[in-house]
Amino acid sequence: MSILSRKKTSLNMLTDTPGKALFFFAVPIILGNLFQQFYNMVDGIVVARFVGEEALAAVGTTYSLANVFIAVATGAGIGSSVVISQFLGARQIDAMKRAITTTLINFLVLSVVMAAIGLLFCDNILYALNTPDNVFDEARTYLSIYFWGLPFLFLYNALSSVFNALGDSKTPLKLLIMSSLTNVVLDLVFVVFFHMAVAGVAIATLIAQGISAVLSFYIMTRRLQTYPSSGRLPLYDRRLSLKIIKIAIPSIIQQTIVNLGMLLVQSVVNSFGSQVMAGYAAASRFEGICVIPMVAVGTAVSTFTAQNMGAGQTARVRKGYHASYRLVIAIAIILCLILELFGDTLITAFLDGDSNALAFSTGIAYMKFLGFFYVLIGFKCSVDGVLRGSGDTIVFTVANLVNLTIRVAFAHIFAPVIGVSAVWYAVPLGWLSNYLISFFWYLRGKWQGNRAI
Repeated sequence: MSILSRKKTSLNMLTDTPGKALFFFAVPIILGNLFQQFYNMVDGIVVARFVGEEALAAVGTTYSLANVFIAVATGAGIGSSVVISQFLGARQIDAMKRAITTTLINFLVLSVVMAAIGLLFCDNILYALNTPDNVFDEARTYLSIYFWGLPFLFLYNALSSVFNALGDSKTPLKLLIMSSLTNVVLDLVFVVFFHMAVAGVAIATLIAQGISAVLSFYIMTRRLQTYPSSGRLPLYDRRLSLKIIKIAIPSIIQQTIVNLGMLLVQSVVNSFGSQVMAGYAAASRFEGICVIPMVAVGTAVSTFTAQNMGAGQTARVRKGYHASYRLVIAIAIILCLILELFGDTLITAFLDGDSNALAFSTGIAYMKFLGFFYVLIGFKCSVDGVLRGSGDTIVFTVANLVNLTIRVAFAHIFAPVIGVSAVWYAVPLGWLSNYLISFFWYLRGKWQGNRAI
């Protein structure tokens, strides 16, 4: 019996109806990413309710930066999973295992380097973001502790991407549920009982991520033993590493583009004061959550494409891409209805409409405006998933850079004229430009001749 016939989740990607395969693969990814965002969401709620508005602003000003690191880890993982998935689809098990161990070593080195740079330049980063003096010290405390936890964050995301590449999107979900619940409990213990304020929520996140990373590593070690190999394999393969990096770099750019855009416009928001910062921070939590299902669909399309390209089933890739549009449209309608009907209620999880009028109005305006446009980022993620999964990464990387440029330039040019609303007006313009560039390249069909292995 072959590996693919024994592994039901991998078999689904290669033989099940594309819409069904994408849906059941994407749902655990969506839930898992929601729980990952839940870390920062709970941090914000706890500090807002038990510490104060300035503490929320301090955590909020680091939120965009924290999401950049999450996106780097996720993007690198997705890039690695393309190579791993194609090896699995082609039934090259020894090469698949070498790709996995090489990925983990690359992630360890990258996380340590980024953590060291972050700790060394923590103050400089906060100054570059125009962090106000009244929240600077608390923001520095939160960010410094966060950098110490980067190796755990990167290890978990690397392992999560490997699980996804093998066709298992449920194990990362289970681990994140456990980790998130641990984070909630520790947040309350450190902040409410030990009065550790911002430091408490940062330490809680570090511990929860550490537990999740260690358990993920143990489970993956056991899982790989179920795949028979021809003998003792080297842990690191330089040739495979170069292939992984070739796919991973554009994937990192694609995954970080939304979060990097948010980070670069954070300085614009900060210039309007701590109340606007608090409103923007609250709404950004919901933007991050709303983007998650669209990114998950793109991730599912990428894995679907990679496995089927490895198996030589190009026509099936096109069917999967078309099916992903139905998922995106359905998700976008649901998000729009929730935000337009219940946006005021949702924002009160962070802010009190009476005592923080400016913060409240800022958050509501941001949240409700974007509610009509999430379909654009869904379309963008789907077509990017096909290009990434096939290994055709140049054009969609350029498209994502255009997206970033539009967001940052529009915010900086028009915020002094029309106010902070320029920050969110720029978002759908960037998404639309990104999608059109990638889509026209998809129509040219050159991706069909690509393979990463």
